[in-house]
Amino acid sequence: MKPDFEDKLKNLPLGPGVYLMRDDKDAIIYVGKAKSLRSRVRSYFRRDQEGRSGRGPQIDKMISLISRFEVIITDSELEALVLENNLIKEYSPRYNTLLKDDKTYPYIKVTLGEEYPRVLFSREMKKDRSRYFGPYASAYAVRESIELINKLYQLRSCNRSLPREIGSGRACLNYHIKQCSAPCQNYATKEDYASRIRLAIDFLNGSYAQTLKDLQKKMTEASENTDYEEAIRYRDLYQSVEKVALRQKITDIDGEDKDILALATAEDESVVQVFFIREGKLIGREHFYMTHTAETAPSQIMLDFIKQFYGGTPFIPRELVLPEEIDDIEILEQWLSKKRGSRVYIKIPQIGAKEKMVELATKNASLILSQDKERIKREEGRTIGAVKEIASLLDLPAINRLEAFDISNISGFANVGSMVVYEKGKPKLSDYRKFKIKTVSGPDDYACMKEVLKRRLSHGTLEQARLDEKGLEKEFGSFTKFPDLILMDGGKGQVNIALQVLAELKIDIPVCGMVKDENHRTRGLFYQNEEIKINKNSEGFKLLTRIQEEAHRFAIEFHRSLRGKAQVKSVLDEIPGIGPARRKALMRYFKSIDEIKAASIETLSALPEIPESAAKVIYRFFRAGEIEES
Repeated sequence: MKPDFEDKLKNLPLGPGVYLMRDDKDAIIYVGKAKSLRSRVRSYFRRDQEGRSGRGPQIDKMISLISRFEVIITDSELEALVLENNLIKEYSPRYNTLLKDDKTYPYIKVTLGEEYPRVLFSREMKKDRSRYFGPYASAYAVRESIELINKLYQLRSCNRSLPREIGSGRACLNYHIKQCSAPCQNYATKEDYASRIRLAIDFLNGSYAQTLKDLQKKMTEASENTDYEEAIRYRDLYQSVEKVALRQKITDIDGEDKDILALATAEDESVVQVFFIREGKLIGREHFYMTHTAETAPSQIMLDFIKQFYGGTPFIPRELVLPEEIDDIEILEQWLSKKRGSRVYIKIPQIGAKEKMVELATKNASLILSQDKERIKREEGRTIGAVKEIASLLDLPAINRLEAFDISNISGFANVGSMVVYEKGKPKLSDYRKFKIKTVSGPDDYACMKEVLKRRLSHGTLEQARLDEKGLEKEFGSFTKFPDLILMDGGKGQVNIALQVLAELKIDIPVCGMVKDENHRTRGLFYQNEEIKINKNSEGFKLLTRIQEEAHRFAIEFHRSLRGKAQVKSVLDEIPGIGPARRKALMRYFKSIDEIKAASIETLSALPEIPESAAKVIYRFFRAGEIEES
């Protein structure tokens, strides 16, 4: 024990709180909570005759790294639990059991607070007058369900303020394609629209029988009236509802909201399987990886999962059903009940339907762990392993964040730059950036790259300090983070441009060029004035190739979109009577000139910004042979 630890341990408080272990670099390596801080923290430093703590090699290793510790006193165990959870989420200490994927689950929101409600996609659950359904495991399935509901019941999806704006403007395109009943025009009365909303809520509650019956009747009537197009529409809707009904399995337990949790462990990784049951129906399942679980008891892993997962999700079910007893159940129930706003129970069934569901979830967790074990290893080889290989090749201590840059233009027209970001060997799409070149005209890739790098890197210097001071880091995202390595799409020339910018800004970041062969393929790396060969069969080389291709693709797509918009705009400029507002509306609603050409007068005039007279002008213009296809 370090000499100064003894005095600190003697003076620790007896009450509840949180303790933080720090290493010699002052990084937090472990966060824990305790009913009695003195008793819990002292237990880490008790040794047997052989100098072991009795907690296992991993904890012994952690203890050996402790340079200092600190404690935070709380008024209750519940406060300690909340604080511990927040600190783990904030610092991700290397010796805490961590939830690997911090996901945000989608909900379906019915805005009952509005006179003419809408059915919307939501990532958060607010305390408002809306009704929420979920959470669901798949965002795609949620959007698919919302689209189906709007088709079935013809509900509005616009942001118009109704009933105040009823009668202003015209019905939108959704009305003309039979996906909205147009309450904005009073084509659907308030009572009629309310009945549609009730049917939508019944559908979301899993009552499909009446909807299927109504669709079958409408399909038959349309067919008998020889309106085959309408009959096909009802048939497609019927099949879509049938598909949803089959996917939603009914369980044989009560109709409460509950999550069934189970666990499978292997080596240093564990999988928690969760079955989401809402109103007695299994609406989905999801699995979560927990890391740093070696030498950790299953009950402790489950406890850590519950704290981290339910600390971050806005929906708390009435019941959590677990495979075995865990510590702090009473404290957890208090915490979950407070978050939910009503009583939450944690149950460990021994017999019956719930026990069978836990058993099924356990089998699924074990299956996922065994199936994914090899896949995870391969994936880590392609990502983290590949990054480590690149770091070793360049003699860098570690690489987490990589940023690659590229320039695209055609003979100097519409110069653009792209920045793609990889973290731990995987693309981080939210951090990608596009740059319209502002200071360079003509085909000068070096000058363009210089502008892009200056604009990008300036966000991490004085700009970063301003953001920190104003608390705006989250608004700007991790654009303010510096990379561990900058990758340039080129050799010596591009690398030197980057080094010049870094020198001007007084920033020290390694820069590496991705050198291409005569076929424009990566052949090696240019680093510190030397070309470094790299094995073309290695995962590091494959990752560099993927990054280079991604930077190139991202730049090309941006350039192509700007060219396309410029071409569309130039054609629309020639139409008499079509000013900037109407051009903008056409470009927003139609993807190409061909779509505008093919549109009927009725479709064109359905746009709020295009009156019928302007729609006729547009329609005749494209049919008078005045312009050629763009």
